[in-house]
Amino acid sequence: MGGAQDREQRRVADDLRSVKGEAVREAVEAGVTVLAVCGGYQLFGRFYREASGAKLAGLGVFDLWTEHPGPGTRRLIGNVVAELCLEPGEGPTGGTLVGFENHGGRTYLGPGARPLARVRSGFGNNGRDGTEGARYQNAFGTYLHGSLLPKNPRFADRLIELALARRYGDGVRLEPLDDRLEELAHRAALRLVGRRR
Repeated sequence: MGGAQDREQRRVADDLRSVKGEAVREAVEAGVTVLAVCGGYQLFGRFYREASGAKLAGLGVFDLWTEHPGPGTRRLIGNVVAELCLEPGEGPTGGTLVGFENHGGRTYLGPGARPLARVRSGFGNNGRDGTEGARYQNAFGTYLHGSLLPKNPRFADRLIELALARRYGDGVRLEPLDDRLEELAHRAALRLVGRRR
């Protein structure tokens, strides 16, 4: 699920919650693999408070909430490098996640949420606590766009593995793909952030 500006989020929020909300929550509980980006990520939380102060109720898949500090507040924009945290109770796995963020909202994780990653460079969820994104079951939320999956082939592979394991069991193995171009894009994004520090 992708993102959008506040106006578009308002248009889909009620429909998402009332028409599809229960089905989405049931799918997540059943282990369906989900990727929610930016505005989609915000709507997978408990609520999003717009710059105007209006409150959009979310799906509550992730134990988090998002608040826009108000008109005129600086947006969180730029390239991000973060260390993935894919397993419960573990710190960074050593794998990096790269992407581009552009959001006005500040997202805060509740006690039932696990971060997707720890920020090395960039803002992440709120520019303060060093977290980026969230994970619950096989649902992943993030602020990173900028060709997220092509620039992060190991993360893309992980999502595919989870989906295949749910459908066919743990024994499914795919032939490895040649990820050289994707790895080059990943390394180029890392270098870009390194040069701007």
